[in-house]
Amino acid sequence: MTTVINIHPTTRTARIDWNPYLIGAGIGVLSWAAFVVTNNPIGITTALSQASGGVAAIIWGDDFVARNSYWIKNALKLDYGMVFLVGTFLGGLLSALLAGNWKLEATPAIWASRFGPSGTKRFIAAFAGGAIVMYGARLANGCTSGNGISGGLQLALSGWLFLAVMFPVGIVTAFALFGRR
Repeated sequence: MTTVINIHPTTRTARIDWNPYLIGAGIGVLSWAAFVVTNNPIGITTALSQASGGVAAIIWGDDFVARNSYWIKNALKLDYGMVFLVGTFLGGLLSALLAGNWKLEATPAIWASRFGPSGTKRFIAAFAGGAIVMYGARLANGCTSGNGISGGLQLALSGWLFLAVMFPVGIVTAFALFGRR
C-alpha cells in the first residue's frame, strides 16, 4: 500500500503512481478534519458557483449579478469553501507535477483517437459536459464530494443513493464515449 515510482520506458522520466487506497484514506482523514476544524463537509460546487458570480460581475457588471437570486444568496466571499476550491486546484496540480504526468494539450490522445484532433471540438464538448455536471450538482444540492463523500460519511441516504447512481452512469458513459479500449 505504498506509492510506487515508475520510470517511463520511452521518455526515461520518473512517474509516481499514487496508491488509490492511500489516497482514499487521505480523503477520509481530510473529511474528518474539515468537520472538526470548520464544522463543514467537504464540497466544491457552492464555491465554484460563487466564483462564477465573481467572474460574471467582472464581465457583465455588478448589476447583472445583483439581478440573479442565486448569486445574491451565494455571493463571492473568501470562506472555507473558496479556500477548499483553490486548494483542490493547487493540490491536483501539485500531484500531477509530482507524478510526472502533467502536460498541456488541447486534445488528449484518447480523445483524438475517438473523436479526432480538433481542439475546438474538444473544448466545446468539455464546456458542455462541465455545464451539465454543474447544473446536476446544483440541482442535487451537492457534487461528488459533497453528496458522495461527505454524505456517505454521514450515512445520509442521499449520499449513498448518489454514489449508487453515479458509478454505473459513469461506467456506461465511458463505454459509450470511448468503447471497450
